[in-house]
Amino acid sequence: MLWRLIRDAPGELDLLPYLEPAWRAQLPHAVGHVGLLAAPRRIRGLRSRPARAGVMIDADWAASTDGSLQQMPTLVRDPQPVEFEALLERRRRLGQDLFDEVWKGVRHMNPAPNSKHARLEWQLATILSPLAGAAGLQALGQFNLGDEGDYRVPDGALAHPGVDAVYLPTAALVLEIVSPGDETWEKLDFYAARGVDELLIVDPQDRIVSWLGLESGENKHLKQSRLIELGAAELAARIDWP
Repeated sequence: MLWRLIRDAPGELDLLPYLEPAWRAQLPHAVGHVGLLAAPRRIRGLRSRPARAGVMIDADWAASTDGSLQQMPTLVRDPQPVEFEALLERRRRLGQDLFDEVWKGVRHMNPAPNSKHARLEWQLATILSPLAGAAGLQALGQFNLGDEGDYRVPDGALAHPGVDAVYLPTAALVLEIVSPGDETWEKLDFYAARGVDELLIVDPQDRIVSWLGLESGENKHLKQSRLIELGAAELAARIDWP
């Protein structure tokens, strides 16, 4: 998952540094035709937003990356070169774009979760689903929360019964499972603006469960959910951590 490079700039595309090897060899050539913006080096575990990216000339980019995009996210301005259009189409065709998100017009290309993430997701679904039913809520898997030009794809949710749609405007509770280097903690303001009542953030690396509730437009830590009969400490004790 990728740091956002330019704020509120429509028509731009964020690309992950860990694309398939066959594509990596072609990306430096394609980027050279449209200009490159570089993000600061990612620091693992840092939960604050990175500084704004700076413009690099081709020589600086080649020297700093040694011709590789593996350790550096890139941003390509429209019109996109045919190589990127082909990449997007290929990902759509293979179903590899199911976890992609759009942040105010900027596409974030996200990989499918690893097996540890998937095992934890199933555990949480097993624990949360009966509690949701008892509270009159529906348990959901991954879905698009927001609208077509600005949405996130949480790992799960509890929602009030309503109309089935491709994009849901909000949810009662959103579940996010943290992956190394992902953008989970950068989504909090978006969820607050969308009126999500509670956030359940589970970090399998540190084995921490954070339960947040929306109060006066801000997310604050809760010991006990106000929606279902469960709290952070109890859930952490029930998880068979992978």
